[in-house]
Amino acid sequence: MQHVKIQVAHTIERDGRTLVVEGPVPPERLRTMTLHPKLDAFRRPKDQHEALVEIAGLPEGRVVLAREGDLVAGYVTFHYPDEMERWYEGGMDDLIELGAIEVADDYRSMGLGKALIAAAFEHGQLDNAIVYTTEYYWHWDLEGSGLSVWGYREMMEKLMKSVGMVWFATDDPEICAHPANCLMVRIGKDVPLASVERFDRVRFRQRFMY
Repeated sequence: MQHVKIQVAHTIERDGRTLVVEGPVPPERLRTMTLHPKLDAFRRPKDQHEALVEIAGLPEGRVVLAREGDLVAGYVTFHYPDEMERWYEGGMDDLIELGAIEVADDYRSMGLGKALIAAAFEHGQLDNAIVYTTEYYWHWDLEGSGLSVWGYREMMEKLMKSVGMVWFATDDPEICAHPANCLMVRIGKDVPLASVERFDRVRFRQRFMY
């Protein structure tokens, strides 16, 4: 199934800085940019840059970013589920993972996270897909944010709800490993019921739970 990719770009002014939120950014354009050195939550910036270029080139890969000039200040990624994860098992071409969202320390509290995911869903681009994200507390920057586990969870939930993603139950062992972990999902308005039912079967291996 082919998913629509519509380029969006918005210029925003924050704290005397001019930033552009745009995407999905093609890999060749992304390669010419520089990642902020503080974008290191998942891997070293150089390696993360390569990973973003790779994701941008995937059939359903999307990278939406916030940049100041050619310096990437934040990004959000979308792609098909990893083959090693249970979400891949449904063999669904309309199930897409919101994989990572990160904003450099210098640009926090500017509303960039919200602007990034809002841009990704603009023009109904993902209305024919089930988009999910798995939130694990061990990925959260508790030290840098100064938030407690539950404070950070509340912040992430509020961010995801801004684009209509809501909490969904699951018996996935990694998510169940800590009560702050969660699965959040947005079922696009054009997703067929058969896909919703298949996703339910992936969410719960123990059939008696739903």
